[in-house]
Amino acid sequence: MTVSDASLCSFPGRDRLIAAVDQAVLVGGSDRAAVTQHLRDGLCDLMKARSVKLPDCVYQAIPGHYARRELYRSEEHGYGVVAMTWAPGQGTKIHDHYGMWCVEGVWSGDIEITRYDLAEREGDDFRFVECETLTGNTGSAGCLIPPHEYHTIRNASDRDVAVSVHIYEQPMTCCGVFEQSTRGDGWHHYARKELALDAAA
Repeated sequence: MTVSDASLCSFPGRDRLIAAVDQAVLVGGSDRAAVTQHLRDGLCDLMKARSVKLPDCVYQAIPGHYARRELYRSEEHGYGVVAMTWAPGQGTKIHDHYGMWCVEGVWSGDIEITRYDLAEREGDDFRFVECETLTGNTGSAGCLIPPHEYHTIRNASDRDVAVSVHIYEQPMTCCGVFEQSTRGDGWHHYARKELALDAAA
């Protein structure tokens, strides 16, 4: 898809969402922790106030993979905003954010996030230690700042579709994905993955 899709570029509250992200980026400046903290707070306020109504298509799951639909990218500040749609059972492998900060808000449903620490690395082989699993409920948000960026995401429900909004430092077009290795003991093998965007349903 392209960012010119009318159903994704125009939706009630769009300008409020953009203004909140712009403000966080401006206030935080080069301090990644400050940017993500301001952005997380602003996103939670928007979700609580229900002042933004996402396009109807983001509530429509796609069989076979979770959906990624771009809502906005800022030419001035460089960030990208993507809505992700998770059917029951859909989730990710362990992955990174290619060195970018990210704020993730649970727009609808429940999202389970498991965080991992990198314990060891040998070339393209990484050994991870599972740290914690959190369930984000509707209206909650969290942030990831490298090097603490390794995690999985999955829909916590076996019945309902979940929707999350992800704001990245830059449009995320690729990431590192980690496949379980035959070595066991938490070892995974790195592979670069190109990330596609789904068109409006």
